[in-house]
Amino acid sequence: MKKNGAKEVEGDPSAQIDATIEALGDWRGRMLAHVRSIIRQADPDVIEEVKWRGVPVWSHDGILCTGETYKQHVKMTFAQGAALDDPSGLFNSSLDGNTRRAIDLHEGDTIDENALKALIRAAVALNTTKKAGRAKK
Repeated sequence: MKKNGAKEVEGDPSAQIDATIEALGDWRGRMLAHVRSIIRQADPDVIEEVKWRGVPVWSHDGILCTGETYKQHVKMTFAQGAALDDPSGLFNSSLDGNTRRAIDLHEGDTIDENALKALIRAAVALNTTKKAGRAKK
């Protein structure tokens, strides 16, 4: 069994994320599924991965964000969040770090979908720019 309660699903990371969502069976699964849907809408080319004992990871030229589930919240951690503009103030966790920023989502929270999509797109643009810069060297 995985740490988050999902059974190990070989191969396809998307199927592993599906299994994680199903295994949660509560508001956290619904929240994670909703976040996943927003990420996919914001970046149709996003790559789904599963790392670190079952944590869903969304990447595009590098990690964009993770979707961790805890008892009291679902945490979206943006790998390069400190470098992103957040005019809507979505980041509410991990604010003191030099690199990461996170959004803690609790039961009953409403997600500003347009603001989250903009944040995802900004993370994609940052990763793409960094990758292009590395390719020129």
